[in-house]
Amino acid sequence: MANKTKSTFPGNLSVETELVLAGRDPFRHDGFVNTPIVRGSTVLSPSVADLEGHTGRYTYGRRGNPTVESLEAALTRIEGGAGVVLTPSGLSAVSIALLAVLKAGDHLLMVDSAYQPTRRICDEVLTRYGIATTYYDPLIGGDIAGLIRPNTRAIFMESPGSQTFEIQDVPAIVGAAAAHDITTLMDNTWATPLFFRPHDFGVDVSIQAGTKYLGGHSDLNIGTISANARTFRRVHLAHGDLGMTVAPEDAFLAARGLRTMAVRLERHQQSALTVARWLSGRPEVLTVMHPALPEHPGHALWKRNFKGASGLFSVILQPAPKPAVDAFLDSLALFGLGYSWGGFESLAIPFDCSSYRTATRWNPGGPAIRLQIGLEDPADLIADLDSGFAALAAAR
Repeated sequence: MANKTKSTFPGNLSVETELVLAGRDPFRHDGFVNTPIVRGSTVLSPSVADLEGHTGRYTYGRRGNPTVESLEAALTRIEGGAGVVLTPSGLSAVSIALLAVLKAGDHLLMVDSAYQPTRRICDEVLTRYGIATTYYDPLIGGDIAGLIRPNTRAIFMESPGSQTFEIQDVPAIVGAAAAHDITTLMDNTWATPLFFRPHDFGVDVSIQAGTKYLGGHSDLNIGTISANARTFRRVHLAHGDLGMTVAPEDAFLAARGLRTMAVRLERHQQSALTVARWLSGRPEVLTVMHPALPEHPGHALWKRNFKGASGLFSVILQPAPKPAVDAFLDSLALFGLGYSWGGFESLAIPFDCSSYRTATRWNPGGPAIRLQIGLEDPADLIADLDSGFAALAAAR
């Protein structure tokens, strides 16, 4: 950044360059490249007039500090919205966003492929506050208009679904919502704003579990909510009124992850495609659920709207007994068995969403496994999966 202030940078930079620069102001911090970790609750004012007039940049630690503000500013630039707030986890980002735009008596349309804890927010929390939820088929597109009620106030999307990978027709859903002045929200954790910017497609609120690709190292929990101009005030007020804050150490780690996110995502993308293509040719595999593969049912929508694909996808195996599938998973040396994704390490989990889907039926024809492809050499991952298939065959 050699002796330049942030005001001297041109506005037509690539996203890779923006990731390096956004939110940083070294000469505000004595030239240090990264915004320092600032811990604190109390912020002093020089006079009663300043105290009562809230003239300072900060008034209380929960309402922001330089470390948190730096990350919020960077993400606002990357997301293309009016502002960003940070929350302690991806799930809290979902809940705060929903509570910001809904009230008692309202109706929510929630995609049936949503992250299961999101469903618990709807079924257990929103219900207690008199907010009704209807789940809808992720492939409904513009026909969602038929589900809109007079009291429908929000439509929530997750594209693709982080287990079953349906690609939603976001522009069609946004168009139906706009015709009724309905707020749209989207969980964009899989693509991140690098591969899909929800605000560019008219989505009001873009949500990420920054725990995943933003952090990238499986060592923090953080959530982000980006909102456009018409929605940000409501999100910002709900965030503050509900006492949300994140530790400055977590904001610092997320900002550090942001700087390398483009490089990491490109590697995740290429390695995942290499593994997915190999799996497509395996006799043990019935279906590979990766939107970037031409045979995926949502490939055309993905190709139209997305700039890339991350490292997460699922496979459906040919019918096999559970002990054989367990043997396959247990034999893997390079794939950890864990429920997160987006870190540097590869992961695998079995899943079955048939018990909680309500608007659609989940019957894929065989056992389902979700794979997170990390930063290892894909040839090593393929060799590990090959050994796993041998263990599956031996356990039949």
